[in-house]
Amino acid sequence: MTVVKKHNLLRQELIKQFYYNKSLSLTELSKLTHKSLPLITNTVNNLIEEGYVLEQGLAPSTGGRRGVAFQLNSQKQRYIIAVAVDQMVTQVVIYDLLNNVKMEPEKKELILVDSPSLISEFSDFLKDYISRSGIPLDHILGVGIGMPGFVNAEQGVNHSFFKTKAGINLKKHFSQELGLPVFIDNDSSLIALAELKFGAGRNLKDVLVVNVGWGTGLGMIVNGSLFRGHSGYAGEFSHIPLSQSNKICSCGKRGCLEVDTSLLVLLERAKAEMDAGISSSMELVYKETGNLSGDHFLQAAKSGDPLAVSILSDAAFLIGKGMSTLIHIMNPKLIVLSGRGAIAGKILMAPIQQAINEFCIPWLAEQTEIQVSALASDSEILGAATLVIENCSFN
Repeated sequence: MTVVKKHNLLRQELIKQFYYNKSLSLTELSKLTHKSLPLITNTVNNLIEEGYVLEQGLAPSTGGRRGVAFQLNSQKQRYIIAVAVDQMVTQVVIYDLLNNVKMEPEKKELILVDSPSLISEFSDFLKDYISRSGIPLDHILGVGIGMPGFVNAEQGVNHSFFKTKAGINLKKHFSQELGLPVFIDNDSSLIALAELKFGAGRNLKDVLVVNVGWGTGLGMIVNGSLFRGHSGYAGEFSHIPLSQSNKICSCGKRGCLEVDTSLLVLLERAKAEMDAGISSSMELVYKETGNLSGDHFLQAAKSGDPLAVSILSDAAFLIGKGMSTLIHIMNPKLIVLSGRGAIAGKILMAPIQQAINEFCIPWLAEQTEIQVSALASDSEILGAATLVIENCSFN
């Protein structure tokens, strides 16, 4: 490896460390990267000259002489576009290097159906948003996109949604459309990445992150890194055959956990119960609009609505049963409940714990902590930003 390539790799590693840790001293950077202090000092000085890094003041005292702390420069005109896609809505936001919002987030209803127009609608939405931001393309480091489905991040293919003609790479296609580097990944993997870098999984080695939303996903952190499995599809938690119903899952099989725990299914059950005369605080909105949103359902559960709590609790018990299997197989330090459904986290915890008490070996369950994410519905968009930082070239 050439000296120039080594320098560039260290430069990129230091920018990542600042991104994840905000403020660091030269000594801390040396320990994190296992590089010599003179080499770190020289590289940081180069980053200061480039405008990427600036002095922040003195680092916290560790008992000796306080060193100088450094951080990324929010005035450096380099930006990240983060996109969070779910089955119903796509959200986009532009961040600066400190994850401050540069342009207010926007949402667009894009239902993920197998339609020839879906890809063009998606591209047009992003192109319009980027254009209105007024940011020159050469100031944008890249676009990170989290999406549901069987996503192969390396090949840029989603086998569930955004289907294209054989041979077309989604990552390359969107990159050509937008004129920017584009990176895609599974939504649950990105939620796990966000928890690892910024959330409950920070500084831990073995963490499982359950994504409770329109589907029921899983991101796996093993030995401090995102685990993808042999061909990139590890973590398909929602397709564990735990359902007692005979419903066919979106994957084409019967008995999948998802058919009884996805938010789509819970909404349909809530509407059917209200149609049958069950009272609920959700009735007014449902009768006026003929529909019910996931956010409205989750807020109702959070507020203690008996119908919403009952339905969500039944789903959470099944999720807990699935988590018992994960605990037996993976023996994780922590399981984080994240994603959209984490808004109603306290409602989820009791039935999940009940299921673990019933189905998990006690001495093994005691070694696993379960937490509700503080990032919650922001986790995917933050993970999409992290995807850019992990893969872009800092020019």
